[in-house]
Amino acid sequence: MRDAIKMSAEEVEAFLGEQKTLIVATIGRNGLPHLAPMWFAWVDGALVFCTDRKSQKIVNLQRDPRCSVLAEAGKTYDQLRGVHMEGVTEFTELGPVVDAVVARNFGEVGDDPDAREALRKAMSRRAAVIFRPTKTASWDHRKTMSGVNP
Repeated sequence: MRDAIKMSAEEVEAFLGEQKTLIVATIGRNGLPHLAPMWFAWVDGALVFCTDRKSQKIVNLQRDPRCSVLAEAGKTYDQLRGVHMEGVTEFTELGPVVDAVVARNFGEVGDDPDAREALRKAMSRRAAVIFRPTKTASWDHRKTMSGVNP
């Protein structure tokens, strides 16, 4: 059954392209997961997001770069779809990540210098993170549950 509902790499990328929110799990000082919803972008095989430099996520990732992420969709069992990834994060230059996340969620800022400056100012307290997956699990119940809704 597991192989029957697994998404291909192309399906995973398409699914992530449709999702707005990613649940990001970092490892807290006490060893428990810290979960947070994040807007993200999928760029060249890696997930990217940006968040406040002093957020708990960033504090946790500075201590331990390992992380898990989850994107899911579906309101009924026969429609459940999701992607769970484990991986490692690294901090990167803010500009390209902000551009990708903003374009994905708000549309292109374009060449408007005022809009771009306002965006840079708003993002000046942020940190940019690249998540590089090392393990991926996926499921799409629509593949085998067509018409069934337990």
